[in-house]
Amino acid sequence: MASPENVILRKQIAHGYFGLKEYEFAKEHLKIILSTQNDLDSKVLLAKCYLHLENYYPGILICEELLEDDLNVDVITLYLQLLINNGQIGDAVEQYKAFQLTLPDYQDELIESQLKITVDEPEHDGSAFDAFLEKPDADFSRVGGMQNIKDEISIKIIQPLQNPDLYKAFGKKAGGGILMYGPPGCGKTFLARATAGEIDSKFMNVDLDDIMDMYIGNSEKNLHQRFEICRQNNPCVMFIDEIDALGSKRNDLRNSAGRNVINQFLKELDGVDTDNEGLLVLGATNAPWHMDSAFLRPGRFDRVIFVPPPDYSARIDIFKLMTIEKPVNSLDFEKLAKKTDKFSGADIQAVIDVAVEEKLRISMRSGKIEKLNTKDFLRAIKMVKPSTSEWFATAKNYALYSNASGLYDDVKKYLNL
Repeated sequence: MASPENVILRKQIAHGYFGLKEYEFAKEHLKIILSTQNDLDSKVLLAKCYLHLENYYPGILICEELLEDDLNVDVITLYLQLLINNGQIGDAVEQYKAFQLTLPDYQDELIESQLKITVDEPEHDGSAFDAFLEKPDADFSRVGGMQNIKDEISIKIIQPLQNPDLYKAFGKKAGGGILMYGPPGCGKTFLARATAGEIDSKFMNVDLDDIMDMYIGNSEKNLHQRFEICRQNNPCVMFIDEIDALGSKRNDLRNSAGRNVINQFLKELDGVDTDNEGLLVLGATNAPWHMDSAFLRPGRFDRVIFVPPPDYSARIDIFKLMTIEKPVNSLDFEKLAKKTDKFSGADIQAVIDVAVEEKLRISMRSGKIEKLNTKDFLRAIKMVKPSTSEWFATAKNYALYSNASGLYDDVKKYLNL
């Protein structure tokens, strides 16, 4: 009878399971083999199991260990595929180019097609990352109210692009950063998209989950790549929501990795060793009190804009915009606006959703489309509480007791403090 510790037999069983696509069973046998001996073939097969099981990180680690000793072509291709499937497109492009420098004959058409690399374009120009860019179809005409904020953005961003010679005469460049802060749901993200639409530029919404990486150095690399894409596609608006997660006070961070990411971000904002002209960085935060003061220095986010809940006229515009394609009788927009003081744009959307859902139920009972009227929305308003109250309770304390720099003067003015 064969011993259960017979490695040769267990390898045959593992390969059999792999051929049957029973990757979990194959993985367990391979892990037992590798617990007793360092077997190259078993490591490669285990990495392939992780690929098929969509558990990419362990497979990546195995390939990195193998490639330290030998640049095996099959392992290189497996490693690149694991990186791609794990969403690390930037790393895959860099590694592919690095492998080609060491192994000039190495080429894999499947990998190249996934990375959008061609043999005729060995010096990649960023096209593999074009998926991060979009072309918004909204502009300022779609933004209800916020005229003073639009004016600030116009002076900082739009006018320099439309009048480059005039601004150049005064020593001003197109580009820079604006930090928007205020309660959630008040249109900071939509305003950023509309800014890109207003100047007919590309737009990149930076998701911090895609930037932050558990491996040291990768977060900084991911951040640099996003900035480079925008620089190569200027004018370009880069929008970073919840930027306080990236720009936390460095003294509050317990590990050096977090501080390194902040330092890298500040370096990108400063345009060290590169040109940021035409790169427009819009940051948004609900918690400006958590931001490192270094972000607010001139040349970085040197314009800080308070984005309050929409005012009376803005609420009228929002109700009009949000009901324009819905079956409605004539609505008293002024009355609706008066009843929604302190409501955010998201709160007004919730009001409309509540009213629409109730009208749908009535329409289904009657068998015909029942139009929305003012009373429907007034009933819905009573069911939705403004979500901004909690934010203002916190902001009030900072405005009163932690405002030496004047950062929260607009909050004080808004609250009549």
